[in-house]
Amino acid sequence: MPIRAGDFFSGAGGSSSGAVAAGAEMAFGVDLWPLAAATYGDNFPSAHSILASLSANGPLSFGHDPGPVDLLLASPECTHHTCARGARARDEASRDTALYVLRFVRRLHPRWLVIENVVQMRTWHRFGELLAALRDEFGRHHVSIQTLDAGDFGVPQTRRRLFVICDRLRPPPVLARRPGLPTLEAVSILDPPGTWSVRPLFSPRRAAATLERAQRGIAALGEGVPFLIVYYGSDGAGGWQRLNRPLRTLTTLDRFGLVEWHDREPTLRMLQVPELRRAMGFPETFRLDRGTRRERIKLLGNAVCPPVMQAIVEGLIADRALTAPQVAAA
Repeated sequence: MPIRAGDFFSGAGGSSSGAVAAGAEMAFGVDLWPLAAATYGDNFPSAHSILASLSANGPLSFGHDPGPVDLLLASPECTHHTCARGARARDEASRDTALYVLRFVRRLHPRWLVIENVVQMRTWHRFGELLAALRDEFGRHHVSIQTLDAGDFGVPQTRRRLFVICDRLRPPPVLARRPGLPTLEAVSILDPPGTWSVRPLFSPRRAAATLERAQRGIAALGEGVPFLIVYYGSDGAGGWQRLNRPLRTLTTLDRFGLVEWHDREPTLRMLQVPELRRAMGFPETFRLDRGTRRERIKLLGNAVCPPVMQAIVEGLIADRALTAPQVAAA
């Protein structure tokens, strides 16, 4: 029998997609954004896709009984943890959403829990409170804090995220890069030339900053070599990156432009949704039919890379003899 799982702050369903690939059956997904909830329903038709907000005193039922749940997944709001906010003020109500998951852990009593967030969550002043509550619930040595990079799990993207992994019956496994797994390069996500329309790079309508990024890339690589321009954020790399390395972290913004060469003239186009879906490690069959292009990019940028969650869930359920019903009977 497959384990049954629920997904809080599910978004489009990245965590759920990984859990299903590991052999789980999704019972429900919960998200506040109507577009995310609808997309979740498209991809997990046998699960209840619930449009709801989680709060400190909100309902613990959403109109149906989910039945036994072995695994809970949760990706609480990260906007007010991430360094991408710079010096802007943090919303404590947003950060507190991580604590709301505890209410459902106590109600549903799953054997396993996985909480995902940006690595900056560790500096949150209530992170210790969250860990203490989880250790009281699961056991001191049964709560593992791990920072994992999606690039180590077959995803063509550098994407470090924090995972708090809990197991009632044993210490969770420590995840690491699988031996022999190749590093996937950004070039692997691209559609064939001619699939999407392109425009000349050097145009009077281009922003000066865009042209400066492009000129730095051309100066470093030489003419005829394609590369990516990277908008919104700087890591000292000059606003561009090579194609023979993993994509830099995908965010909720449309930030990657591809410079290619046609008849020795450079062109520029933005990466498209199917390419960014590959960059996140979603299967080609994962549906992203709803919303505008920017909204679909936001769905992807908010998601958990499915191969990472697949590896976590496979590690947790490796000992299938120890199941949640047996915990309840013990």
